[in-house]
Amino acid sequence: MNGVLLIDKKKGVTSRDVVRRVGQILGTKKVGHTGTLDPLATGVLVLCVGQGLKLVELMMRHDKEYIATIQLGIETDTLDITGNVLKRENPPQVSKQQIEEVLRGYVGKIKQEVPKYSAIKVNGKKLYEYARKGIEVPLPVHDVEIYHLELLGDIVDNCFQIKCSVSSGTYIRSLVRDIGASLGTVAVMLELRRTRVGDFKIENTYREEDVESGNYQLLNLTDVLNLPVLVVRDEIEKKVRNGCKMEKFFDEEMIILENSKKQILAIYMQVGENKVKPYRMFV
Repeated sequence: MNGVLLIDKKKGVTSRDVVRRVGQILGTKKVGHTGTLDPLATGVLVLCVGQGLKLVELMMRHDKEYIATIQLGIETDTLDITGNVLKRENPPQVSKQQIEEVLRGYVGKIKQEVPKYSAIKVNGKKLYEYARKGIEVPLPVHDVEIYHLELLGDIVDNCFQIKCSVSSGTYIRSLVRDIGASLGTVAVMLELRRTRVGDFKIENTYREEDVESGNYQLLNLTDVLNLPVLVVRDEIEKKVRNGCKMEKFFDEEMIILENSKKQILAIYMQVGENKVKPYRMFV
């Protein structure tokens, strides 16, 4: 069983919980995800199964789309509503126009301080390990990109929703914190729904219950990679099976190589000006 499975993660479970449960249902330990969702969050969780695990690194680079609910006037240590409350205040009254103006200021390439409750490592330890022990460490600042950011609906009781499309590695909790600061107050994330990962959309996902009942379909590896496919034969196939570095024989920088039986042999990539080598082997 090889491929990619799109799950609509429910609230209150970890991404690891979903991986474990799906693995039990499918009867395999070869299941992994391409980007975690916090227990609070719901939505698209991309699972790689079998040889699909070899694609995890490639697929973690996908941009993502979210709908987030923001509450002004509350600050927590985790930057979402599940954390310990650090501050409560009466936020200033803000209009839709003010929020939209602030949102426009975050579109593009920005620097973002990661949350202290995150899996980013500092000196070999994950940040949340320091945070749980009450140890303060400098929080890393990453370069991320916000492709699209818009206000959805009205502001009700100092709450509003945003829809955003962002680069891989962007923390929506941090974005919410920063938006609150730009509005002259503190803010916390109440809810988060991931609606897209790359080309994988929420409407094409399955629930765990669907998988349990057999009502699901694995995506073919060639379908999810969005890479050109080249059929190789004879001597070239033999070299590919042996993982040989060769003179470049295709135009693209990266390509899927199949044999005449439609079996994926490898993903090859260009190195230097005129050489190619395996990026991932499948045989």
